[in-house]
Amino acid sequence: MQRMEDFDVLIIGAGPAGSTLARNLQHSGLHIALIDKSTFPRNKVCAGWVTPEVMRLLNIDPDDYAQGHVLQQINGFKVGLSTESLQLIDYPQGPISYGVRRIEFDHYLLQKSATQLLPAETVVKLEKISEGIQSGWIVNDKYRAKLIVGAGGHFCPVAQAMKNKHIIERAVLAQEVEFEMDAQQLSHCTIDEKTPELYFSADLLGYGWIFRKGNYLNIGLGREDKNHLSTHVKIFYHSLTERARIPQQIPPAFNGHAYLLYPHSARKMLGDNYLLIGDAAGLAYARSGEGIRPAVESAILAAEVITSSNGNYSQKKLRPYQALIESRFGQRPAQPQLFDYLPEVFKTTLARSLMKTEWFSRNILIDKWFLQSRQKPLSRTAL
Repeated sequence: MQRMEDFDVLIIGAGPAGSTLARNLQHSGLHIALIDKSTFPRNKVCAGWVTPEVMRLLNIDPDDYAQGHVLQQINGFKVGLSTESLQLIDYPQGPISYGVRRIEFDHYLLQKSATQLLPAETVVKLEKISEGIQSGWIVNDKYRAKLIVGAGGHFCPVAQAMKNKHIIERAVLAQEVEFEMDAQQLSHCTIDEKTPELYFSADLLGYGWIFRKGNYLNIGLGREDKNHLSTHVKIFYHSLTERARIPQQIPPAFNGHAYLLYPHSARKMLGDNYLLIGDAAGLAYARSGEGIRPAVESAILAAEVITSSNGNYSQKKLRPYQALIESRFGQRPAQPQLFDYLPEVFKTTLARSLMKTEWFSRNILIDKWFLQSRQKPLSRTAL
């Protein structure tokens, strides 16, 4: 029989949430490891924009990071409904956001975590062990941990194992492609590097985007609607082609991913000997779908609770984590909100009217929803 390796904390998923948690537990005295199905650096489907607040939380100097990685400054957005012209919302004072390539960004954060990585390990078996203070989990019949942390995104095996089977999840589904443009494509690319374009669907169930990061171009569309996503993506792609907004002959394969918006997630974030962070917990911002900042913040808050638990990872001892999440992101509504009940024709008409105004697009859509500029900065940061 193979001898098992013992850990205090086993973090399943080595993306921004997992690596940030590991980084903040470096000096806790706990025996920690990260486990991931991939070998890093690895490709990750994601638009890849991060706000200056994310860089602050992670103690990353943008100038230093840009020395060896793609870091595209964003000084504005072009926004509009998919069937109408775009409106420029610019911020001449400097970068309001950045574009990163997740293959680089995630590897960088993993290296910063300075934590043992168990790569190319798909979690296929989780077995709960209950032996009083020795309670915990056995993973893949190879690793034993007092606490497991689900940080593996929407399809995290920890989240899948713990969630109530009767929960119906209303996930955002997205498809996108990111590729390096050749010389001909670069010469025909009309996308401003510092100004991503956002195309909102007429039914307000999602939006498409074009985002240039130096020589790389990212094109995608996401919707909180599981019906006919590929059809919506094809229509979006053809409309961009007809308008000559994107180069000809881009890679045909759009890759898919999914995530939950925080107000619409019903996942239980903790229990005896387990926690969920980041997209595994369903923490993406409601209007923009951004998941990196919530992932990083949840990891920082989780590290605080884990450290103060003093080795006791019962649900009672871990419960402060949920209180911190709700204090930070608000309590999830118990039932649909008023806007959800409004007729689609009313919502569409209202959106079309509002998005024609520069005030709404700047102050609400970009500042409040996409940049989260009204969200008070988290007092804690990555160590």
